[in-house]
Amino acid sequence: MPHKTIAEISKDLANKTYSSEEITQDFLTRIQTHDQQLNSFITVTADLALAQAKAADARRAKGETSLLLGIPIAHKDIFCTKNIRTTCGSRMLDNFISPYNATLVTKLADAGCVLLGKTNMDEFAMGSSNETSFYGICKNPWDLSRVPGGSSGGSAAAVSAGLAPIATGTDTGGSIRQPAAFCGITGLKPTYGRVSRFGMIAFASSLDQAGIMAYSAKDCAILLTAMAGHDPKDSTSADCIVPDYTASLQNSLAGKRIGLPKEYFQQNLNEDVRQVVEQALNEFKKMGATIHEVHLPRTALAVSTYYVVASAECSSNLARYDGVRYGYRCKHPKDLLDLYQRSRAEGFGAEVKRRIMIGAYVLSAESYEAYYLKAQKVRRLISQDFRHAFESVDLIFSPTTPNVAFKLGEKTDPVSMYLSDSFTIPANLAGLPAISIPAGFAKGLPVGVQLISTHFDEALLLNAAHQLQQQTDWHQKEPDTAILPL
Repeated sequence: MPHKTIAEISKDLANKTYSSEEITQDFLTRIQTHDQQLNSFITVTADLALAQAKAADARRAKGETSLLLGIPIAHKDIFCTKNIRTTCGSRMLDNFISPYNATLVTKLADAGCVLLGKTNMDEFAMGSSNETSFYGICKNPWDLSRVPGGSSGGSAAAVSAGLAPIATGTDTGGSIRQPAAFCGITGLKPTYGRVSRFGMIAFASSLDQAGIMAYSAKDCAILLTAMAGHDPKDSTSADCIVPDYTASLQNSLAGKRIGLPKEYFQQNLNEDVRQVVEQALNEFKKMGATIHEVHLPRTALAVSTYYVVASAECSSNLARYDGVRYGYRCKHPKDLLDLYQRSRAEGFGAEVKRRIMIGAYVLSAESYEAYYLKAQKVRRLISQDFRHAFESVDLIFSPTTPNVAFKLGEKTDPVSMYLSDSFTIPANLAGLPAISIPAGFAKGLPVGVQLISTHFDEALLLNAAHQLQQQTDWHQKEPDTAILPL
């Protein structure tokens, strides 16, 4: 049952076209058959999935009608799942069995979602290609020689290949939107604080946000309605009303003001990608939206600002992995210092070590003001740029990525890898919601466009994305060379 939206699956379940148990088994069979090529899953929870599917069928038989009841889902392996291994793509947590669920996992389980498994990811969410995972490289279903993006590459690849209809991800600097663009699916990063971070293993606490990877904006709206909301267990969780995001999907875009930041169209943008992006912009014009140039003058500073702030927070958050309480422990340590040093040296991969060292440096007494404090000041200025832009427009439109998915092993220079997130990072620094939507193809590979809205206006974001998907069929395209339907 590949490439059916959750709205379609829910309708079929209500009409008894098939049961949740049957469709769950179908997805499990697809995973078993095709994921050897992709490596999109770290853990497959087949027994649990079938048990949850049977329970969902029983609930439907008693008259329950929730849209998510009996819908299979995959979770990025950064979300704690009770009694299931939660690795964060790292050797450090290879043997970690979580004793509790993340709030997001609990909410979706209560809504009736069926857990297929945990998806591959860059180690501790540090990467833009899914090449840093301890469990091996994940591949792009559109071209197995290319990356799926990262860090939520496993979730993006699984959805794109039809191994799961929806998946969760996390976005610290573009880790939902960039892989969504590379794999030709829809990826939503909500406002910082809109979805609880409790039980989501921390990388950079002021930037991390849980989100959604799906075929359509409508599916994102359905899932966000169930996921969002205040959580007393998360001090950064926003205590504000959660609307039904599906209610406004059909609203007209006539008269909506879309801002075009010239800074996003000047730096390193591939010409083929530019043409696809401009075609998508024309679709919004046809729907009655008006286009206005806006300025985000500190955009060029976003990547360097992000890597100072994120590395500092990563250095602090990952200090807890010391080989003592849980996680990887080196064999036969000579003393406590040897235990600490070898457990961390052996448990972390190269990219994680690089960022820990950068973070430790910028937080050091002699460097704090020159780097970390200055980065936080620039971050505030980047947020101000967005606030000024939204005084004159309702949405901001841009490419999601400068290029299409790159070849595996192509980006060996860390800086060139970091620059692949140059269009997505600013929204994280400002805590804004953003979505990537399939918009066409360049060189036979998917291209995504990004929409950004003001804080907590995901409804408008999803409305605009849905309207674009009503006018185009790019989100319905399937990879047909690497992964063959059963």
